[in-house]
Amino acid sequence: MALPLQSKDSTMPSLESVQRRIGAAIFGEADPELLSVIDAGGIAPAARLRIYRNHAFLTLIEALKATYPVVCRLVDERFFSYAAHEYVRETPPSTPCLVEYGESFAEFLRAFPACRGLPYLADVARLEWAINDALHAEEAPALSVDALRAVAPIDAPGLRLTLHPSHRLLVSPWPVNRIWSANQPDAAPDAEVDLDAGAVRLAIVRRGDRAVVGELAPASHAFRAAIAAGARLDAAAEAALAIDPLFDLPLTLRGLFDAGLITGCSPSGSAKEE
Repeated sequence: MALPLQSKDSTMPSLESVQRRIGAAIFGEADPELLSVIDAGGIAPAARLRIYRNHAFLTLIEALKATYPVVCRLVDERFFSYAAHEYVRETPPSTPCLVEYGESFAEFLRAFPACRGLPYLADVARLEWAINDALHAEEAPALSVDALRAVAPIDAPGLRLTLHPSHRLLVSPWPVNRIWSANQPDAAPDAEVDLDAGAVRLAIVRRGDRAVVGELAPASHAFRAAIAAGARLDAAAEAALAIDPLFDLPLTLRGLFDAGLITGCSPSGSAKEE
């Protein structure tokens, strides 16, 4: 939907200036100069701008509903629209790509007074954003476990592994994966979730055209988090072993390669060089 503008003359501001002012007016007040260049066409410029503003808000709210369907279901559509409207008003988009909009919605919900009775809601939103992020991540070819066989034993501790671009990690004190699963279209209608089930450590990764949410043991999560942060293999293993002395590094590596989650494997210097 585009606003009709009057024909340009020597006194009319540039198109870039008009577009910038329109963007500002959508989330605030329109200045008189902007209203003067909007072609009324039978509708007052201020009224036409309000129509445009309403359309923009509705578009962004619908985009948030598409990204956060479980949050919407948990609070009902009317409340979600109210919360989303307040979020849009406070946090206008910084890019034209709708799938990139709403990253900070979870933090908004965490601080939103009307959501204080749902302490797990923000973390459900964090999970849904991780799913959205995974679904739109770049693709990368997976490495075979043969990549490890080509590494000399002396170089193995200094390896740096790269996880698949869609791989995401999330920790929550709430069983948000079970809340999310119980609110999927194909979930059992009488599915129940024990909110006192304890913390979860999750891995989210894209498989084909869908995102898969899996639960990790604390040591496995620590290992993946270290790898994702760029740690050497020996440092990542130490982080996992500090949590669980029985952490099985060879088995864990084999599982990551077999799942197609390793897309890079490169040597680095010794620990003394870092």
